[in-house]
Amino acid sequence: MRIDPAGWPFVGGALALAVAAAFLVSSTLGLALLIAAGFLLFFFRDPDRVVTQAPGAVLAPADGRVLVAGTPTVREFPPDAWRQISIFLSPLDVHVNRMPVAGRVAKVRYHPGRFLPAYRPEAGDLNEYTEVWIDHGGQPVVVRQIVGVLARRIVCRTREGADVAAGERFGVMKFGSRMDVFVPARARITVKTGEHVVAAVTVVAMLPE
Repeated sequence: MRIDPAGWPFVGGALALAVAAAFLVSSTLGLALLIAAGFLLFFFRDPDRVVTQAPGAVLAPADGRVLVAGTPTVREFPPDAWRQISIFLSPLDVHVNRMPVAGRVAKVRYHPGRFLPAYRPEAGDLNEYTEVWIDHGGQPVVVRQIVGVLARRIVCRTREGADVAAGERFGVMKFGSRMDVFVPARARITVKTGEHVVAAVTVVAMLPE
């Protein structure tokens, strides 16, 4: 299975420590660090996906559990103009992020902030995040990579002006986090809170024609 490039420094470091510990300290510590390296391989896994193809579909940008599906909880996206889908990623979910729609990247914005638990409603406003605006045939779709208590670094590999495909990989978040998607108010939300979604596969909203 493919491993996201951001994970190899962690995996390599854990393996090096495991070998050193086994020879210099104890085999028990070496084994524990080897298990940690195995978990890091699992955490940074990047499985291939069969991307859902449907006109007007907005795909889940991450694996995880739906926290919000409807009225925005974020101040910058007023409820008369937007709808919000928030996805919480546990440490067991795949953390590679994928584009929710095809289009052209209109803006990439970094917002420094706090490291509150990602499931808290105010985390969408107060936490550190990277925000990507996608122009999908004249309709804006926005996706936010939001850090949490453990996720202290966001990797965003897209740029303004880039043409992207729905389901295309564009980044990763390290060690638990949250993804928010904002769609125009006329869009129809197709998921419910508590539902588990799969990146590039689950349709979370349908855009108006």
